[in-house]
Amino acid sequence: MSIHLPASGPAVVAHGKGDLRIEDIPLTAPAPHEAVVEVAYGGICGSDLHYWLHGAAGESVLQEPMVLGHEIVGVVVQQAFDGTCPGVGTPVAVHPASPASGNVRYPEDRPNLSPGCTYLGSAARYPHTDGAFSRYANLPTRMLRPLPENLHLRTAALVEPASVAWHAVGRAGDVKGKTTLVIGSGPIGALVVAVLKRAGAARIVAVDMHDKPLEIARAVGADEVLKGDDADAIAAVDADVVIESSGSHFGLASAVKGATRGGKVVMVGLLPSGPQPVLISLAITRELELLGSFRFNNEIDEVIDALADGSLYIDPVVTHEFGLAQGLEAFEVAKNSAESGKVLLNFRP
Repeated sequence: MSIHLPASGPAVVAHGKGDLRIEDIPLTAPAPHEAVVEVAYGGICGSDLHYWLHGAAGESVLQEPMVLGHEIVGVVVQQAFDGTCPGVGTPVAVHPASPASGNVRYPEDRPNLSPGCTYLGSAARYPHTDGAFSRYANLPTRMLRPLPENLHLRTAALVEPASVAWHAVGRAGDVKGKTTLVIGSGPIGALVVAVLKRAGAARIVAVDMHDKPLEIARAVGADEVLKGDDADAIAAVDADVVIESSGSHFGLASAVKGATRGGKVVMVGLLPSGPQPVLISLAITRELELLGSFRFNNEIDEVIDALADGSLYIDPVVTHEFGLAQGLEAFEVAKNSAESGKVLLNFRP
């Protein structure tokens, strides 16, 4: 059983640098392994902003119009024709990755490192992989994660970025009882703070250049907050684990300085491509472990469980919500990191 679906629906489409449009797109027939999801909420990610502002996210350059969006939740309105679950009426979160095999080696238990991996709303390959900032989206059932009845869709809209944060903290190992430092308190940084809190970190210090992100970081569990230009105070933290989520070489320098000897620095903030200045001599003499963190794997299931049982508290991370008709205004607000946390689009009529 399914609802009657229209021939087209509104979507957020990036056409090029500075060219973002809310426009109708055709609703094509789903493949046998795809369910049709009526999207409820979508969170605006940094990559969405980059495609709008620069026509590219890193080395992924727009070559044709592309539907944005990979942080989405919704309800199944048409079950996949091959009979795979979930069924009609099931609220779902979405794991937006499609790992692919290739001739480049990577650990089998870490499909996020698959060289041919595609992601919803990504121009990394051509043809591009459309995202799901649309009223309806055809999605492979393997991407869909049924949500518990007690988990509100608005909260579940943060499942994807919270999984990124969960994976980053996991890269550091056991943080229980440790001093931790989070550089950059935007949405990912704030979610890292929330995950560290749940994981039992003894002391969580959050850093940012702006007051609003630090306010959010405190609300989700930071014990102390510091301004990003207070180099002496950051260095004095002497953290066992540092999570760098600013995505700048200045933030990475602060991370290295703020780490204790023999400590770990997890780099989840994606720096621009090309050479970057790094305090590598200090990292060497302190025997720091520098660890990359990229997207996530099955952590999404743990995140859903933690949100459902209330042990992961992330509500303050969402600061704004806009209807789809106000989508362009939503992107304007989202780009102002000094005044906003996570900005949600509400796709419901």
